[in-house]
Amino acid sequence: IWYSPMEHLTVRNLTFQGPLGELTEYEFLPLYSSLEQIISLDGSMKVLTLEHVRNKVYYFNQEIVYRQFSEMNIVSLTIYDAYMPHMLCPSRTSSFQYLNFSHNALTDELFQNCGTLTDLKLLILQRNKFESLSKVSFMTSRMKSLNYLDMSNNLLSHDAPDVQCQWSESLTELDLSSNQLTESVFECLPVNVKKLDLQNNQVTSVPKGMAELKSLKELNLASNRLADLPGCGGFTSLGFLNIEMNLILTPSADFFQSCPKVRELQARQNPFKCSCELQDFIRLERQSGGKLFGWPSAYV
Repeated sequence: IWYSPMEHLTVRNLTFQGPLGELTEYEFLPLYSSLEQIISLDGSMKVLTLEHVRNKVYYFNQEIVYRQFSEMNIVSLTIYDAYMPHMLCPSRTSSFQYLNFSHNALTDELFQNCGTLTDLKLLILQRNKFESLSKVSFMTSRMKSLNYLDMSNNLLSHDAPDVQCQWSESLTELDLSSNQLTESVFECLPVNVKKLDLQNNQVTSVPKGMAELKSLKELNLASNRLADLPGCGGFTSLGFLNIEMNLILTPSADFFQSCPKVRELQARQNPFKCSCELQDFIRLERQSGGKLFGWPSAYV
């Protein structure tokens, strides 16, 4: 397969089987002969996708496999749903531009102090076992080309306020949805981020003294615990804000003065209370050009 003109290969429902005894490297490698042919370093393959991988060879040196994958001379590698607990940093400058290791068992130790993924642009690590947001930031710090990072559906929190996060300066789109993040997340964000997804976390407010995110244009705070609309003091370029499914009773009318560049505000499924404050908010919203998406039909 590797020496054919094929550049894209997808393998699904892959199972490795073998004896349960302790295997030496010499005994182990023949079990992976077909896989080795695929991950040879000299082929024409550019995109490899492995989905739903099961391993029944219980005793072997896993570093053999991780090293083979990490040294592949391809642009895109996906290993999805493989119960993979680790991946090695490439020993030399890698050609990877896209890595998707979703639905595995990867932890905060992934790619720490790794300086060879300089061409990597997209990294998807959703549904793993990451816990520390600061360690995730350190992971990216030497990825000079990284534009997009998906860390959704992990166990992330930021409980180290004294730790200075170090994100890749090239990172512009970050998905942190469905984690365990509170308002402290705003102390550990990439300064050049343009699109930030914090949906389904535990954010109760946006701190006023937070570092400015001058490039941020889209912010998703749906399904959190906000009691009021956040201001845009730290988001001077914000154009889209989603605060659906929070705990907002009476949104502050100051929002429109604080956020003049917001073109669209999504605020459905909040427990709005009919009050003078809400009426003032709606009046100012109409005067500002009707930025509240779906009003009034979607808010009944």
